[in-house]
Amino acid sequence: MILLVGGEKGGSGKSCLAQNLAVFFAKELEATVLIADCDPQRTTSDWIQARNNDPKLETINCIQLYGKIRNDLLSLNEHYDYVVVDCGGSDNLALRAAMSVANHVLIPMRPKRRDIKTATHMEDMLSTCKMVNPKMIASFVITQCPSLPNQAPRILEAKEVCASFGINVLDSITYARNIYDDSEEKGTSVFEVEPDGKAANEIRNIANEMLAIKQEISYEFG
Repeated sequence: MILLVGGEKGGSGKSCLAQNLAVFFAKELEATVLIADCDPQRTTSDWIQARNNDPKLETINCIQLYGKIRNDLLSLNEHYDYVVVDCGGSDNLALRAAMSVANHVLIPMRPKRRDIKTATHMEDMLSTCKMVNPKMIASFVITQCPSLPNQAPRILEAKEVCASFGINVLDSITYARNIYDDSEEKGTSVFEVEPDGKAANEIRNIANEMLAIKQEISYEFG
């Protein structure tokens, strides 16, 4: 499975989400996993470097890829159960190339107007890439949500706006929690810091919801 975590807006937690999902696949599904870091900022590559310095942590393989990466991803997909692609927050060649082969495109969106405004362009990109990759599944996921109860309407509004583009929106969300930043700085994941914590359950819910969608579509089309 090629899972692309990408989008046009920076700061939505794409790298953090890609890292934690990769650890979930490796630790809890006991799958072979590779992260393709396509972000020039090298956030995930730096995370991997910090991670590799701790022999107690689950090994996650990582490779840096840029530009026309379609064939590279197809080749890597033959050797790993999951290839998680971390793309930077911009419309670039690597993002479109990854969309052309991805099984699932996960698009993190914060419940902020400047993030939601990018949904129009993302819908255009997805429509174009679906011409060459008709089996691609795409989902928005609302991330870094405020935890105050009076902010719940903002989260619901963000989901409704994203759904208006005819693209699936995950029920699962992530909240703004310090554990995400703290674990990333150390090369760890929320699963290794607090395996039964709220953040770990947020990532589990996202992963399981994506896998359920994949299974449902596979069942429908045989």
